[in-house]
Amino acid sequence: MPYELLIGWRYTRAGRASRRNGFISFISAASMLGIALGVATLIIVLSVMNGFQKEVTERMLSVIAHIEVFSPNGSALLDAPRVAQQVQAHAEVRGAAPFVGAQALLARGDEMRGAMVRGIDPQQESAVTDLAAQLASTLLPRLHAGEFGVLLGNDLARQLGVQPGELVTLMAPGGQITPAGMMPRVKQMRLVGTFESGHYEYDSTLALMHIDDAQRIFRLDGPTGVRLRLADMQRAPQVAHELARTLTEPVLLLDWTRQNRTWYAAVQLEKRMMFIILTLIVAVAAFNLVSTLVMTVQDKRADIAILRTLGASGASIMKIFVVQGAVVGVAGTLAGLVLGLAVALNVDTLVPALESMLGMNFLPKDIYFISQMPSDPRASDIVPVTLTALALAFVATLYPSWRASRVNPAQALRYE
Repeated sequence: MPYELLIGWRYTRAGRASRRNGFISFISAASMLGIALGVATLIIVLSVMNGFQKEVTERMLSVIAHIEVFSPNGSALLDAPRVAQQVQAHAEVRGAAPFVGAQALLARGDEMRGAMVRGIDPQQESAVTDLAAQLASTLLPRLHAGEFGVLLGNDLARQLGVQPGELVTLMAPGGQITPAGMMPRVKQMRLVGTFESGHYEYDSTLALMHIDDAQRIFRLDGPTGVRLRLADMQRAPQVAHELARTLTEPVLLLDWTRQNRTWYAAVQLEKRMMFIILTLIVAVAAFNLVSTLVMTVQDKRADIAILRTLGASGASIMKIFVVQGAVVGVAGTLAGLVLGLAVALNVDTLVPALESMLGMNFLPKDIYFISQMPSDPRASDIVPVTLTALALAFVATLYPSWRASRVNPAQALRYE
């Protein structure tokens, strides 16, 4: 074992055991604790943000398609069967279904809510979204052409105060002109069931009906587009670009990342900013090592002078104190890594316990997309956090170690 490593390790242990060096030991322990808490906080926060993004994405994609193909002018896609046949020839496409997408108002009594109306084919929709696959054997068979039945999200039905079997009024835009002015088209719909996707935005706004009924209500000659499901949702932008070059019909393709571009951009920006802010906490704790090592160097001036007179070089002296600081940095980083992973992997049990203890809900579902705290620790985040903490701790040891290597033996031993 190199003597620099042996002496550096001995100084670290002696500093903890000596009463004379109690204050230095306290600062060293505080630095280690600060690094541990900073690393643990970084891992926990990034894991929760990853879990939030993953959970919202999964719930979002259980309702929306990976790619939607529209008519460029916003009207009906007249040759929808041909478009569906062409897109299904792509190796990445696993399912395709026509749909009608429109905005409308739903009213019952004094209650009125805006709704995203989606006309679907109950037989084909299950090949496109997970929500439809879950409802394929229960609620979707209740949608029959000509009966004007509708499925509403749980929260939307509750806001309207309507129960299955009752009527709700749908008001479609683009009505007709009467002596009293522009009158919207009004249709009585019967609620045949409610669903819950787990995503509040859709549970509070989405209304599903048969595609033929939607075409009649909104006066369309065909579906407004075709919805696609892919083998790998992460390749949606590339597949959309490839389909745009191969389709013979003039169409507009919109993948799921573009539909929610603002939200994903905000999440990524927040994640980067949180990493920078919390890294500064680690940096403050790491640079506490500077004061620890400066005081240690001042306390060990006689020892340094003796080592220099025995032939130790300045580089060797520098290595001794780098080892001492590195031990604190590595120990703090490993402790933070263990603590952070322990909390991140058990967020689903720790947060409900805290909510029960404090009598409050951290994630109200009418404000946030989800109501439970998710966590998804990833090596792509944990490894950079760990390496950053170690690098900061190492950098913090350089200046005190350099000062130690500059100690003059004659001056240090003058009063010994």
